[in-house]
Amino acid sequence: MSSKLRIPSPLRRFTNGQSELEVNGNNVGKVLEDLFNAHPDIKNHLVEEDGSLRNFVNIFINGEDIRQKGGLDAEVSDGSDVRIIPSIAGGLSSEKKLTPNEFIRYSRHLSLPEVGIEGQKKIKAAKVLVVGAGGLGCPVSLYLTAAGVGTIGMVDYDVVDESNLQRQVLFGVDQQGKSKLLSAKERLENLNPYTNFILHEVALTSENALEIIKDYDMVVDGTDNFPTRYLVNDACVLLNIPNVYGSIYRFDGQVSIFNFEGGPCYRCLYPSPPPPGLVPSCAEGGVLGVLPGIIGTLQANETLKIILDIGDLMVGRFLLFDALSMEFSELKIQKNENCVVCGSSPTVTELIDYKQFCGIESVTQKIQYEEMDVEKLEKHLKNASSPTIIDVREEFELEISKLDDAVHIPMNDLPNRVDELNPETDYVIMCRTGVRSAQICEFLSNQNFRSVSNLTGGINEWAKRVDTSLAIY
Repeated sequence: MSSKLRIPSPLRRFTNGQSELEVNGNNVGKVLEDLFNAHPDIKNHLVEEDGSLRNFVNIFINGEDIRQKGGLDAEVSDGSDVRIIPSIAGGLSSEKKLTPNEFIRYSRHLSLPEVGIEGQKKIKAAKVLVVGAGGLGCPVSLYLTAAGVGTIGMVDYDVVDESNLQRQVLFGVDQQGKSKLLSAKERLENLNPYTNFILHEVALTSENALEIIKDYDMVVDGTDNFPTRYLVNDACVLLNIPNVYGSIYRFDGQVSIFNFEGGPCYRCLYPSPPPPGLVPSCAEGGVLGVLPGIIGTLQANETLKIILDIGDLMVGRFLLFDALSMEFSELKIQKNENCVVCGSSPTVTELIDYKQFCGIESVTQKIQYEEMDVEKLEKHLKNASSPTIIDVREEFELEISKLDDAVHIPMNDLPNRVDELNPETDYVIMCRTGVRSAQICEFLSNQNFRSVSNLTGGINEWAKRVDTSLAIY
């Protein structure tokens, strides 16, 4: 028994944007059962725990209200026009009634006077976008899901790698090679079936950022690079959406709230990024595995405080954490009225090219050395006059993967050992991905070395395209 089920616009986010579905069933209950099997996320928004229709949802068959035709037992003939009609003014899109099971689930929240039933409804009504499903995004999304945030969007386009598992607590060994967002959704839905997850499996860019972010109440910044961090900041300012900021590196963490209640934005604190290569990424410089958990949960804490409108928020305050000394310290920051984005006379009124702004696209023009791909190096190594390879990684990295032909001189040691090298020799500099080696190439070029090349992509690229027996990390 096939019929057409019309989906109203507030519910289409649960049906992948489809406005009409073909469903089977000889009564309304069977039709809904077929709908829920295909799109389980919609169920909680239409029926109560006992299976009855929510009081703000009506269903019409061929223009007639089912309440006069037997309710869920109302007959649905082949080819019928079935329409779900939720209450729009104060109805499904804004009504966030707690179910009996949610009263049990959130009982520890409900017993807090600062939260209570109304506060938990606010949490359920909230829509939060988490940018990045890495070290920070994992604890942020775990705790916001557990707290009952009704809608969580996630932006990432990476896959799970074994090196992620040291700190990215959403994932396990079974998810290696799989989409981070799909793996995250699977874990988070198991944690809380009452949260709706919207996955944006794309790179956040100037072309799509405003369209993605505009549907959320706030953004939690879990980015790991400067172009995306400035992009998130500027988009939040343009859309007037708060930005819950966090960052991590080695043993240090930072937390603040930008662009909220007249407070500063990220550019008020850092008007421009550091030169490319000056601040290594976590991949190059490392990060203590537990650190993103500490910083990410602090970000989740500030997010819930914004939703509940409680406590003393980190607006105009910049929290620093040193894991080695177990020390928190705080700086006061102020809004810069001359800020190019949020100041009284902004000059940045639309999103720009953030890679260019951060100097990434022009970096190769500034540094005088050659790039060598792994296939070309492989050919050179077969010749008697092959170049000398210098591996500038740390000692522990050699235990993961190494080239037997390479000379090992750690990056930080090389300036003090430069006299060991011959400026007339052909050198290929190698690290994990090509970032540290690029800095050494620049250094050697400035020391008048005649022939210096950077191995593009580093040993990881060699492992992907030349020697697949080597580990990628």
